[in-house]
Amino acid sequence: MASILVIGPHPDDQELGMGGSIARLVSQGHRVHLVDMTNGEPTPFGTPEKRAKEAAAAAKILGVGRTLIGLPNRQVVHSIEARHKVAAVIRFHRPDWLFLPFPIDAHPDHVAVTRIGEDARFDAKLTKTDIPGDPFYPKRIIYYYCTHLRMNFNPTFCIDITNEIDRKMEAVACYASQFTRNAAGEVPTMVRTLNGYFGGRIGVPYVEPFFTYEVLGLSGLDQLV
Repeated sequence: MASILVIGPHPDDQELGMGGSIARLVSQGHRVHLVDMTNGEPTPFGTPEKRAKEAAAAAKILGVGRTLIGLPNRQVVHSIEARHKVAAVIRFHRPDWLFLPFPIDAHPDHVAVTRIGEDARFDAKLTKTDIPGDPFYPKRIIYYYCTHLRMNFNPTFCIDITNEIDRKMEAVACYASQFTRNAAGEVPTMVRTLNGYFGGRIGVPYVEPFFTYEVLGLSGLDQLV
């Protein structure tokens, strides 16, 4: 089974973008770990303590652990220091697959986090550095959609989450400070609708879309939905 890291700019991005797939991958025996680049604060109705409790509750529902890198929210910068922090996490968990936010986004934190993750993948394999751990290079990067842009997605593939949609929405609901007291409350409904739309593209009720620049391989057509 594979080892998987899902890197998110803020707690809730991973759940919104691919919470169903996380739950599905865990149920299939894969080792999945979430990495939060920031604690997500400040926000209008959140606190660091509240966000930590929400993130822990969501992780418990999905059956995963999570690590906080601790970069400043709203001020994430693509830097050598940030790259090496993520590279150290990659060396520790040694993931086969690395999931990152789709690189085109209106939120500067999201754009910076994707750049950091891409370069950290490269940095993690280097020798003669002060990065903790042994060199390691994840086999592939896959992008999930948690974008703030109202754009049409053109995914490379989708993962069927019909059996996991309720658990995904339960995990999203853990973030009460983000989705129940302000205009952002419409976000979970929008996400569920989007998952239903792309499900219709491949003939199942709900899926999550993904994108990759690198070629994916199949061992047989029986793996297609």
